[in-house]
Amino acid sequence: MTSACELTILMPCLNEAETLAVCIRKARKFLADYGVSGEVLIADNGSTDGSQEIARSEGARVADIPVKGYGAALIGGIEAAAGRFVIMGDSDDSYDFSNLMPFVERLRAGADLVMGNRFKGGIKPGAMPPLHRYLGNPVLTGIGKILFNSPLGDFHCGLRGFSREAIRALDLRTTGMEFASEMIVKATLNGLKIAEVPTTLSPDGRSRPPHLRSWRDGWRHLRFLLMLSPEWLFFYPGLIIGFCGFLMLVALTLGPLRIANVTFDINTLLLAGIAVIVGAQAVGLAVLAKQFCIANRLLPPSARFRSLADRLSLELLLVIGGLLTVAGLIGIVVAVLTWREAGFGNLDTASMMRLLVPASTSLCVGLQLAFTAFFKGVLGLAHR
Repeated sequence: MTSACELTILMPCLNEAETLAVCIRKARKFLADYGVSGEVLIADNGSTDGSQEIARSEGARVADIPVKGYGAALIGGIEAAAGRFVIMGDSDDSYDFSNLMPFVERLRAGADLVMGNRFKGGIKPGAMPPLHRYLGNPVLTGIGKILFNSPLGDFHCGLRGFSREAIRALDLRTTGMEFASEMIVKATLNGLKIAEVPTTLSPDGRSRPPHLRSWRDGWRHLRFLLMLSPEWLFFYPGLIIGFCGFLMLVALTLGPLRIANVTFDINTLLLAGIAVIVGAQAVGLAVLAKQFCIANRLLPPSARFRSLADRLSLELLLVIGGLLTVAGLIGIVVAVLTWREAGFGNLDTASMMRLLVPASTSLCVGLQLAFTAFFKGVLGLAHR
């Protein structure tokens, strides 16, 4: 293909001999009917059923992608594409490759990513399992909206068009089914222009089961979304748990707390201390995860985070951690001296717990903070 090629219609393929030919014919007919300069590219992932020969006989170009996985096939296909724009879709005849003009029009108008929306365009009977239609897709789409402020109504539609250079600049990494989520998340966070058009979904034309595994691949998408959102995975839960635990720790250190007919005392005090430790650890993990993701281009740079990270220098964190550690050690020493004065015999449990729990909590959080500071420094070295 020459530089005049405007559109690459990209289809990942792994043993799709039953439906590949009809998909290619529809795609080529679209290019001819609408006068779009383009090509049909098959990103073959190691088919053993003759799919490569079928593709070539139908006039498509074949790119052999040795690395296994849905995402790997598409990454290799995008690299091999000759078109300025790429429209990708599964080669199982579930998407209508003869009706791609809405995607092309939005791309020509300046959109970087154009997603199909099957819920607006129509899902034919038997095309999508009820589990996916009423649980999987709505839940994952809703999570995507919350975590990343995504504007999309169908987070996992496989038919999508994009500017090849804009998507290549995102440096997409995942080789499995979560590639579809990575593209949307990175496009959203990097401020790409995203549009959505209705599209139809037809029943899979193959006689064999699909490659998709509902629970396994659904979990892979969910965990990927969470891992790319350190704020929601670590920071907000840790902040809430730690703050509530701190308030309860302070209140119960002063004495029992009675609310209505319920009395909170040393047992709750112990749980409050644990909550503070867990919360502090989660907040620290949020900072480390965010720094790691930015350094490895999994997330775009953030001026606000960079400013915060610069202020929280290794030395400052060590000073804070050291003060908390010393405070905890002082409390523990006081407790030991009190025990010695009692001849190392029995002590009043409630009074000792009100000393030891805050002291132990301060010691643990201080040490955690010191270790986190050095780990942050290690990640900073790798980034530089």
